[in-house]
Amino acid sequence: MSLVILVADGARPDALGGAIDDGLLPACARLRAEGALHTVTSVFPSVTGPAYTPFLLGLFPGTAGLPGIRWWDRSRGVAGWPDFARSYVGIEARHADADLTPRVSTLFEHAPDAIGSLTPLGRGLHPSRRMGFDWRFGLRAAWTHFRGDVRGWLVIDRATGGAMAARIRRDRPSVAFCVHPGIDKTSHAVGHTHDSVRDAMRIVDDTAAEIRADAERDGRWADMHLWLVSDHGHSPVSRHEDLARLLQQWGLGVTAHPWTFLGGHDAAVMVSGNAMSHLYLELRRRARPFWPDLRARWEPIAQRLLARDSVDLLALPHASDAVEVRARDGRGAAMVRRSGERFVYEPIDGGDPLGLGGSVSAATADAAHEACRGSDYPDALVQLLQLAASPRSGEMLLSATRGWDFRARYEPIPHVSSHGALHREHMEVPLLLNRPPLRTPRRTTDVLPSALTALGLPVPAGLDGASFL
Repeated sequence: MSLVILVADGARPDALGGAIDDGLLPACARLRAEGALHTVTSVFPSVTGPAYTPFLLGLFPGTAGLPGIRWWDRSRGVAGWPDFARSYVGIEARHADADLTPRVSTLFEHAPDAIGSLTPLGRGLHPSRRMGFDWRFGLRAAWTHFRGDVRGWLVIDRATGGAMAARIRRDRPSVAFCVHPGIDKTSHAVGHTHDSVRDAMRIVDDTAAEIRADAERDGRWADMHLWLVSDHGHSPVSRHEDLARLLQQWGLGVTAHPWTFLGGHDAAVMVSGNAMSHLYLELRRRARPFWPDLRARWEPIAQRLLARDSVDLLALPHASDAVEVRARDGRGAAMVRRSGERFVYEPIDGGDPLGLGGSVSAATADAAHEACRGSDYPDALVQLLQLAASPRSGEMLLSATRGWDFRARYEPIPHVSSHGALHREHMEVPLLLNRPPLRTPRRTTDVLPSALTALGLPVPAGLDGASFL
């Protein structure tokens, strides 16, 4: 049995399904007809890198140790002097594998003959089996990125897909993991509804068609699982709040990328996507403080942030199993707690920031998922708690309002579409399978345990997902 996972980075389920319905993706249409196309929830933050931990470890980002594409290391034990900050955008992407928790094996460690291309996480992949991670490709990708060359990403996508298909045809690995970044890159630059995004989808479809044709020709198709999934969605953005500069204007000493070594010691702003941000407070502290210990000094800042049009939700961790969430526009506040397997949503003074219609007491994570299904924030109870529980997370977690993000400078391609927040458009992603599952998939964390089941390998305990096979 073999498994091929194609990651259509940044693809929304409605956009992919619409392209299939319009006859633009014939290979995907065949897969849907024979198997299933599901909409599942990604993770918070819904951003490339952290949102790959479900595929490759079966863990949420907070559990896996990657709380954001940028984060600040209060412990000083992981990120180095002088700034103790981490960013997986650029050269520090090479640290992502080492930053992952060692307690869980990656898909590549479960399948030593695996091959991968353009994956931001590759622990367990031998360098000879990790395509697109050498210095030559790094220079090419950097040149394409910093020139804002959208069409150049599609050229890279097509070359990557063709090379992966050829490698599968030659080596016949048990696992192939192929990332196509073009949908995300074009969405940022021209919007997720632009024709260029559909061009990027056609490239993914061509890759699937070639892999399938090869497998049918040499008799491997009957034993092959071919899945297509995305890590996050997209939504239009037209207004950019420079969160780091805003806090500086309020008189705070602020650390933020790219000039982290020039900041002060009051706060660190670590933006992902760019529609979410970690905000770390009182940086001289080595141990992570929780909100009850910070309220006296920082409550005025919390209120000022929530008064900004850019801020939709503000989450304040009270403990590793409790987080207060506040919303703008008079929606009030609530406490989200976990006790064992139970997830509880407790409105404060009649507030309902997540729009769940009142108190919720869910006996399991799946029940919590169902409680949020009709809201604007899919799986919010679980996602807020998994991120708030991470010792690498900030003391404030911000999710942006629709049409806004938190980074106004330093983007080579001015963003007209963003992601990272808890909104439905960012959190819901497609999962296309060439065979019907035995149960309905819920989250992207279900991908890794399902992959192990498909390969006939044992599923370890302690994962954040469950096999749909």
